[in-house]
Amino acid sequence: MRGVKHIIIKELTRVFKDKKMIFSLFILPPIMIVGMYSLMGNVMGNFMSDIEEHVPSVYIQNAPEDFGEAITAAQYNANIEYLDADKNTDSLKDGILNGTVDLLVVFDQGFTGTIDAYQGEGDSIPEVKTFYNSAEDYSLAARESFVNGVLNTYQQSILAKRLGNMEQLQVFYIDKQPETSNIVNEEKQEGRVFSMLLPFLINIMLFAGAMGLCVDAVTGEKERGTLSSMLLSPIKRGEIVFGKLISLAILSSISAAIYAVSIVVALPNLMGGVSEGGGISLKFSPLEMLQLFVIMMFVVYLYVSMVSLVAVFAKTSKEANTYVMPLYILVMLGSLFTFAGSGESKLVNFFIPIYNSAVSMQNLVLGELTLTQFGITVGVTALLAAIVTSLITKAFNSEKVMFNA
Repeated sequence: MRGVKHIIIKELTRVFKDKKMIFSLFILPPIMIVGMYSLMGNVMGNFMSDIEEHVPSVYIQNAPEDFGEAITAAQYNANIEYLDADKNTDSLKDGILNGTVDLLVVFDQGFTGTIDAYQGEGDSIPEVKTFYNSAEDYSLAARESFVNGVLNTYQQSILAKRLGNMEQLQVFYIDKQPETSNIVNEEKQEGRVFSMLLPFLINIMLFAGAMGLCVDAVTGEKERGTLSSMLLSPIKRGEIVFGKLISLAILSSISAAIYAVSIVVALPNLMGGVSEGGGISLKFSPLEMLQLFVIMMFVVYLYVSMVSLVAVFAKTSKEANTYVMPLYILVMLGSLFTFAGSGESKLVNFFIPIYNSAVSMQNLVLGELTLTQFGITVGVTALLAAIVTSLITKAFNSEKVMFNA
């Protein structure tokens, strides 16, 4: 195995002595991720604050005499203008369409009289029309707050006058105190965001890192002629294959680990822009950390071998990148299925290559990964990686393939 060690040292030295590769693989990605997520979080946070601070322009036609009390009770903050019944509202509707007016509320004529005249089934029920523009954020927010705050409050006050006792409408309560009814593992609840996102991101990052490194290390060296001299050396070709794959797996793992840490650090900044506090945390036990590390090591070796197998048959780097794209899409699709939910109840999922690693990571984040699921995932991944490695070794032993004959 002395030849394997020699190849590993050679490949790692080649990368770590190249300042451009160090910067592009290990320094630039975390800077971009943290910067991008922080920027997105600030933009979304400012956007939400802007909507909350905006004072909407609201026009109300045929308002009942006591409607002002409902507005006061709801503490609805808006620039309100009351319109006469005969006022033409076409210009206001145009303003809503153009985004200069936020909301137009029109009560039926004789609104209060119709309510007072109601006796039973079949009698007329008045309507309140709200004209708004769902494509305008200010208009949509104004309508939602007006309906939920003002109109609902006004409706409740009318019902209270009609019935005298509102409890007549309340047949029974459903979770009168919801906070005492929710039995939840808070760590698992917080981990749900990560359980959907992290498996997808980790798989994509592992493959992307492998793709960039393997194409250059295999096809690139074939183009430059350096691989030919290596093949003519006393080192066995099987050792060359194994040494290259291990060194590329090490480099891809480091790159992916940097990506993963960057995302975990930066994601709260992004979520803070769309939720109060953005309190997201992720905790692993020592066993879970070990399981995640083992899964990532086997997966990254599989991805490195898959890309290398494609790269060894390509004559140019451009050709290799073209051939690798279907595999990239396959990895993306396999990882995307985790967004449908946990696969803990279906053991067959863990026999499906690529998808099994995403499901295992998802269950690991949720604290639901069993030793059986873990063992099947690692075993299937290792078996497939071994098969692909043997195919690469066979290709390396072919003069026609290696020298583009």
